[in-house]
Amino acid sequence: MIVDVLAGGVRGGTAILYAALGETLAERAGVINLGTEGSMLTGALAAYAVTAGTGDPWAGVLAGAFAGALLAAVHAFTVLARGANQLATGLVVLFLGAGLTSMFGAAYVGRAISPFRPYPIPGLAEIPWVGPILFDHDPLVYASYLLAPALWLLLFRSRWGLVLRSAGERPAVLATYGRSPLTVRFLAVVGGGLLAGIGGAHLSTAYANAWFENMTAGRGFIAVALVIFAAWHPLRAVGGAYLFGAALALSPALQARGYGFNQFALDALPYLVTIAALVVLGRRRTNAAPEDLSRVFQLTPTR
Repeated sequence: MIVDVLAGGVRGGTAILYAALGETLAERAGVINLGTEGSMLTGALAAYAVTAGTGDPWAGVLAGAFAGALLAAVHAFTVLARGANQLATGLVVLFLGAGLTSMFGAAYVGRAISPFRPYPIPGLAEIPWVGPILFDHDPLVYASYLLAPALWLLLFRSRWGLVLRSAGERPAVLATYGRSPLTVRFLAVVGGGLLAGIGGAHLSTAYANAWFENMTAGRGFIAVALVIFAAWHPLRAVGGAYLFGAALALSPALQARGYGFNQFALDALPYLVTIAALVVLGRRRTNAAPEDLSRVFQLTPTR
């Protein structure tokens, strides 16, 4: 059962990992996007609809990434160009995404698609314990293995990453060097929405293999919380996402073995685990937040 739970944690945590990495990108630049849930929803529906129409799940992933980025661009424009409050705008964008997917997604409920299939990596998948947990998944899971270290290299070992982190720490200093903090932040938020859209695409075309209303079930909010849990560090976000995924996988693993637990308690377990992690680590990790991110909680607009 342990192997099943851990393998389910990797599979179930991948969508959250994409969204958490995207939110890390945005928050490192100084913008909180509570609309991440909306980008995941629009990404999930766009990916499912395009996959249903073309039969190609990779085309669906591209559509999901574009849809997630487009909704994030609404948030970025409203906050950065118009000076709106980031928290309020993020919630409005979330409800916009939820409303649009509810309206346009009804036609795809129950419609069959050709989803991503697990592809065991020859040789590695046969390794006891490690193989089933890490190397018997769909291609988007394998891509996430590369994405987290790639984002770490981008943020902490590249000139572009230094510019992006400067936008979240000292935007005035960045401006004196001829770089526009608003442009950097806009690109970071849109990039974050793109990754959240891919997370939604994984949810609908590889994990659930279905579309239904509000299928993200709060995963976008969990991703935002995991950014704090991970202290705005891409590699640490991997552990948080897989922890949540393992909590999701525990319920079906117990049911399959005939254990009689309250289903509602099991459904609440992943969220309780996240709250517990934030209670234990939240204060210490908050100190690692980008300096300019604190402006989000002020009444003055973030510029």
